[in-house]
Amino acid sequence: MSYPAITKCSVCGEKLRITCLHCIKCNTQYQGSFHFDKFSYLTAEQKYFIEVFLKCRGNIKEVEKELNISYPTVRSRLNDIIRALGYDLPSESPQVNKKEIIDSLSKGEITYEEAMKMIKGKE
Repeated sequence: MSYPAITKCSVCGEKLRITCLHCIKCNTQYQGSFHFDKFSYLTAEQKYFIEVFLKCRGNIKEVEKELNISYPTVRSRLNDIIRALGYDLPSESPQVNKKEIIDSLSKGEITYEEAMKMIKGKE
């Protein structure tokens, strides 16, 4: 039986490192200090969101439908994942990019009501 790898210490929460790898076919073992890739540290929910996002080819409207969540929730989850991967987000000031909102509206990614809320700063 195989279990998913544990990536964080249950005692202190620090990231774990792999110290032994084992081939189940030929019984070869590798000892050392190996690391997980940054996607391994995402939660199962974050990985599922990425899977849906890719399946929908990044179309936020389709992600909304698939997960039955709103546009702001899709953006929020995407931002959380970007941060979890170690990237900084562009300035998250309350400044509104009206051109981006209008582009999203024209592509059908958001509704008129959502666009108006975002322009008014109520995202």
